[in-house]
Amino acid sequence: MSSCSDEAIPGQPIVLGCGQLCLDYLVTVPSFPIPDQKIRSTSFKVQGGGNTGNSLTCVARLGLPSRILAKVADDSHGRFMVEELESSGVDTSFCMNAKDGASHFNYAIVDNQTNTRTCIFTPGYPPLLPDDLTESLLLDVLDGVRVLYVNGRSREAELLLAQKAHSKNISILINAEKKRAGLDELLDLADYAICSTNFPQVWTESPSSPSALLSMLIRLPKLKFVIITLGEHGCVMLERCSSEVSGSEEETDIDELHESLKQSTDFTSVLPVCNSSGMLQGDWL
Repeated sequence: MSSCSDEAIPGQPIVLGCGQLCLDYLVTVPSFPIPDQKIRSTSFKVQGGGNTGNSLTCVARLGLPSRILAKVADDSHGRFMVEELESSGVDTSFCMNAKDGASHFNYAIVDNQTNTRTCIFTPGYPPLLPDDLTESLLLDVLDGVRVLYVNGRSREAELLLAQKAHSKNISILINAEKKRAGLDELLDLADYAICSTNFPQVWTESPSSPSALLSMLIRLPKLKFVIITLGEHGCVMLERCSSEVSGSEEETDIDELHESLKQSTDFTSVLPVCNSSGMLQGDWL
């Protein structure tokens, strides 16, 4: 998270995120240490993290109104993270203060040699629970919201919030990082899914990433698109057609299509590149 952001324009629809806040201890090393080795870091930083906080900070940087619903420990870490979000332009007025709680924190070792990061997470308490979400709070926190972001870490509370959002025709975006208990119910309500590299194949048991994305669209008819993130290689998105595809379109194998797009993508460009297949059909539809 960062303190720099563009000011949101009044009256714009709000992006609401529900989840946990986590304090990150980020240390960069030349290469990952071997057991019992002592090495020096090249940089060290402490900042707020967690998928929800990071996502809402990005939303605020883009100049859109963002709001967070979370339970935050009343300790120095919790206060620091809330203040950091506020400085980024995120509305924290719906953060619940847990006086006897302890904040989540995470050690992240960034390996410059392999361009990877290793996280060691220590959970805090107490969690956000459905009993924390009264009917009046649900109505207030969803007021003016266009998109709800969830990730399943506070699954019971998030499901209650998502069901209320669904009833109010609010779009739901889920960050599917790994299989969790209760995640399927959230996926059933989702309009958009952004997944970690391995999640689609693990969840669908498909033989390849492209076929796994397709399987998710078939099994989750409410999904408009699904994205798989690929680290330094960018991401792949499969979008559902909003209208019927002409019967004259040639059927396409999704694995062959994916390979063709990879071969025609310029991975050497320093600028973002989007390589689209256009609208297609296949025997899998």
